[in-house]
Amino acid sequence: MAVASLVLGIVSIVLSFIVNWIGAIPAIVGIILGALGRKDPAKKGMATGGLVCSIIGFILSIILLIACAACVSAAGAY
Repeated sequence: MAVASLVLGIVSIVLSFIVNWIGAIPAIVGIILGALGRKDPAKKGMATGGLVCSIIGFILSIILLIACAACVSAAGAY
């Protein structure tokens, strides 16, 4: 689960820059897998890295989605 969390965290960061809302989906799954993966003491560090990457990917995705919505609404005002 730790490896899957790390992979999904990295994918969510990349996807958050390409397509905003799609990056949130693997981030949520990565957060869940990272939390579950921290129970194994042998892979706790990798699970923590996956958890951090997933959280960063989720936050980036939400911030960029809000920024795009603000730009669209500002362009529609003119």
